[in-house]
Amino acid sequence: MSVRVRRIYEPPEPDDGVRVLVDRLWPRGMSKADARVDEWPKALTPSNELRRWYHAAEGAYDEFAGRYEAELAAPEAAELLDGLRESARKGPVTLLTASKTPQESHATVLARLLTAPSPPQDTSA
Repeated sequence: MSVRVRRIYEPPEPDDGVRVLVDRLWPRGMSKADARVDEWPKALTPSNELRRWYHAAEGAYDEFAGRYEAELAAPEAAELLDGLRESARKGPVTLLTASKTPQESHATVLARLLTAPSPPQDTSA
């Protein structure tokens, strides 16, 4: 499974596969034609409250990552995450962010979750 994180301001590459914008807001100065985004699942992005909290330097990255993972457990986000995981099983997926430090962003949390082994399904119903 190939999932990588890139800044949206970097030019697209042939091996990007499915290009997914994972920011809630469209990146400043980036045209839609230049971005070549295939998907923009806004329900997978951090909530406005969490995003503002983190960018105001009120919390550490580890705490942000934990709060973001909790948000991703919501039904709509979990369903989108499963769909993205399925796309990654079929071919490369590139998560795009405008973050200046992608290694300490929500995109890295998403990449980790997408490549982690799926928990076993509970079939005892």
